[in-house]
Parts: sequence; C-alpha cells; structure tokens
Amino acid sequence: MHRTLTLAALEAGKHVLCEARMATTAQEAQEMLDASRLRPDLIAQIVPSPLTFKIDRLLQGKIAEGYIGDMIGVSVQSLGNAFIDQGGPMHWRNDRDLSGYNILNMGIWYEAMIRWVGRATKVTSMTKINVSTRKDESGESVAVSIPDHVGIIAELANGAMANMQFSGVTGLSSGSGVWIYGSEGTLHVDGALNVYGGRRGDDKLEEIANPEEGRAYWRVEEEFCNAIRGTETITRTPFDVGLHYMEFTEAVTRSAQTGQTVALPL
Repeated sequence: MHRTLTLAALEAGKHVLCEARMATTAQEAQEMLDASRLRPDLIAQIVPSPLTFKIDRLLQGKIAEGYIGDMIGVSVQSLGNAFIDQGGPMHWRNDRDLSGYNILNMGIWYEAMIRWVGRATKVTSMTKINVSTRKDESGESVAVSIPDHVGIIAELANGAMANMQFSGVTGLSSGSGVWIYGSEGTLHVDGALNVYGGRRGDDKLEEIANPEEGRAYWRVEEEFCNAIRGTETITRTPFDVGLHYMEFTEAVTRSAQTGQTVALPL
C-alpha cells in the first residue's frame, strides 16, 4: 500500500513519511519518487534503518579524514546462528507478497553501508532456498520463494569492491561484522557495533573511541517536522536513496535468477 497511499497523499497536498521499505518493486518506488518531484513544496521521506546510527558518524569521519587511504574493499556479514528449521513458522520476511525482493536483513545493512562508502554500480549474486516450506497461521504448509542464504559481490561507485553475505541457516556462525579495507588502514565493526581500527605499521586493531555525544540517534519524526518548517534538510532518508535501496535489492534477485551481473541504476 505504500505506493497507493503515497501517491494519494501527494496528490492531496500532504507531506509523506513512509515506512521502509519504500515499496514492493523498484518500479513502484520510481513512481513514488516521480510523484514527489512534481510536488517539490512537499516533504517526502522514508523512515531510515536505525541499526547503525551510533557508529555512522564515526565511520564517515574516519573515512573522510583519510584514515584508511584509498578504499579497496568492504565486507559485510550478517549470519544467523540457528540451523535449518524445515517446516518452521512462516514469517513475513519469508512471504514474497509482503517482503518483495528483500532477503533477510540485506536491505537494512546495505542502507547502512551506503552511508559509509557510497552506492553500488554493479551487482552479482548467488542465492539458495534451504527451507522450502513453512507453516502459515492456519498450520498449512506453504512454499517459500525467498532465499535464506545469499552471497553478493558488488562494484562501488568509488571503485572499491563489496562482498556481502546474509543467511538465516548458518548454525553456530560468527554472527555479524563489517570490514572496510583501504590502502593505509582498516576499520572493523563487530557484532556489538564496536569499531576497531589499525593503520600501516600497526600490528593489530585497536578499539576506536565513540563518544556518545558524537553519535546519531533516533530523531526521524523531528527531522521530518523540521523539514516541513523549512529549518532542516532530510538526510535519512530521501526518496531517491529509497529508490536506490529498492533497485539494489531487486538487482540481487535478478542476478541470482539469470546468473548475470546487473548494472545500477536499473
């Protein structure tokens, strides 16, 4: 309903704060963006992923100051630690009608990643459905068409390469983590969102202080209201970034289905 309600609201002269994900498909998201551009007097915002708010500014600052030098590669891993559960309960993330092209929490992490290192321009992926059936609310077995294990290689606009892995079936895994590699330094984010770094000449990574006063925090509604008042510009997340998020998630599925690299934008 996001596309339907957004188009109706904009036509009625209303500002829009839309929950993520933006829509079911990239085409629907494009129609929402086009409609918002016809009404530049109205604020159109997507609710952002808050997962990495507390480290976003720290990573952005370190990269901007040249801590890692020229960026070489980014690795994002988000793995569950449970083994395969055939016939388990159906979750909305397993339902294509409700979840669209997103897979697991892939979109959440990609949205965070582009805050630090920018957008992808090419996507190559492989996916697998290990749990092929689940039980709906009535206890009936239904087929699952959304993968529960995915690997992605992406080329970024800055020339670096990204490697992303997501899974809901990796028993006793190492969990979540991020690595950002550069010509002069490395940054690492552990599963608890602590940030570590090291530069050429160091023999190990050391934790980097992340003072609370420097962290971003949830103020989405405040930002939205301030933008309506004309005192602030939307940074998390404008419709054009929401569209890119949608194109990336759709490109992952297209690549997995065709075996081809998919260029962005679609």
